Amino acid sequence: MAYTTIDDPTIFFNTVLFTGTASGNKAVTGVGFQPDWVWTKNRVDAYGHNLYDSVRGTGKYLQSNGTSAESSSATSMVSFDSNGFTVGTGDNVQYSSNNGVSWNWKAGGSASSNSNGSITSSVSASTDAGFSIVSYTGTGSSATIGHGLGVSPSMIIAKQRSTSSHNWVVQHKSLSTNNVILLDTTGAVFSPSTATWDSGNNSSSVFGIATNDNINASSETYIAYCFAEKKGYSKFSSYVGNGSDTQFIYTGFAPAFVLWKNTNESDNHWCIIHNKAETFNGTYGRTSLLRPNDTGAEIDGVTNTRGIDFLSNGFCLRSWGGSTGTITANESGDKYIFMCFAENPFVTSTGVPACAR
Repeated sequence: MAYTTIDDPTIFFNTVLFTGTASGNKAVTGVGFQPDWVWTKNRVDAYGHNLYDSVRGTGKYLQSNGTSAESSSATSMVSFDSNGFTVGTGDNVQYSSNNGVSWNWKAGGSASSNSNGSITSSVSASTDAGFSIVSYTGTGSSATIGHGLGVSPSMIIAKQRSTSSHNWVVQHKSLSTNNVILLDTTGAVFSPSTATWDSGNNSSSVFGIATNDNINASSETYIAYCFAEKKGYSKFSSYVGNGSDTQFIYTGFAPAFVLWKNTNESDNHWCIIHNKAETFNGTYGRTSLLRPNDTGAEIDGVTNTRGIDFLSNGFCLRSWGGSTGTITANESGDKYIFMCFAENPFVTSTGVPACAR
């Protein structure tokens, strides 16, 4: 069996840096495909993280740093294009000449109706990449939702769209059944008094939901981003911090993007480090960090001598040993979950190391 079926990860996931203009629409190119999920952030100023997708349609966005309902704006996302996307003149996307970043994923293009679950969903899915975007309407009763992945999901990020004051809820394969962690807060993993997920019903065709309003209120609309691990392209796993300055985490590929969270501490940010803010490992590794639960600008980890080395087969936590505070990656004894996408597989489908091609 081939080591990986994805020799070029950038056909399914890519990061692009861009600079806004003072006026007029901005075409962001260089993505390499027409994205179905676009996550943007101003790297310089305290603007929110804006999340757009092709299932909900252009002009509609959610923000990972809060509990607000979906917003609509004709001056936000104008179009998903063959090599990227076009944004309008709104401050939340153009950034008035400040530097922006977009993380871009390809699913399956136009959504199709999916009746595999007890609730009919609308799904755009790529079984090759292990990624789907799922829209559905809650019933208030425990249910199953078709996801289109073809295998059981490794991670799901979901949000109620239609009303405010509802959290982003995350299911991850490294968490216990029915445990939940919230993308929009610094909180630890917990078991809510009203169950959220019904992960015991997860399968190759559906995921299970319980009755928590964050995931399944009657007549409310929801969006879920579902992921399945693909060898050589994506990794959804966990590790326990050991407090050292050089803890290595194996992924099986050279990372392009890492999202992680301390699950034990109630005051630790979600963190993202990617391969475009810095294109090589510096003295402290890659140090430019953004926080999905926070509007804050990009943090330069050099200030705190913290960063991550991106290696050919994983990542190494540099100088995080014994760190305490709101941004950590390696507190001794604490459990961290992560989501990681590849720049290059460690071994290609032909068995040749990627660096040898």
